[in-house]
Amino acid sequence: MNQPIDLTPFIQNGRLSLKVVPNAKKTFLKEENGMLKLYLQALPEKNKANKKLIDFFKKSYHLSVEILQGAKSRE
Repeated sequence: MNQPIDLTPFIQNGRLSLKVVPNAKKTFLKEENGMLKLYLQALPEKNKANKKLIDFFKKSYHLSVEILQGAKSRE
């Protein structure tokens, strides 16, 4: 099992910044070029990807997540 990524360097003013890639083959979080990317095995329709994002952070990091920006875009 892979070690979870330390999110601390990516949090500014209590907000986590990341790029979301929906419709991936599997769900996983990756650091690429100094940026977090969350690949989601969910379609970007009917809030499926947003729900998967919230579920991912709840299960993997035991965090309660609220989408503040980008609910209808990838950033």
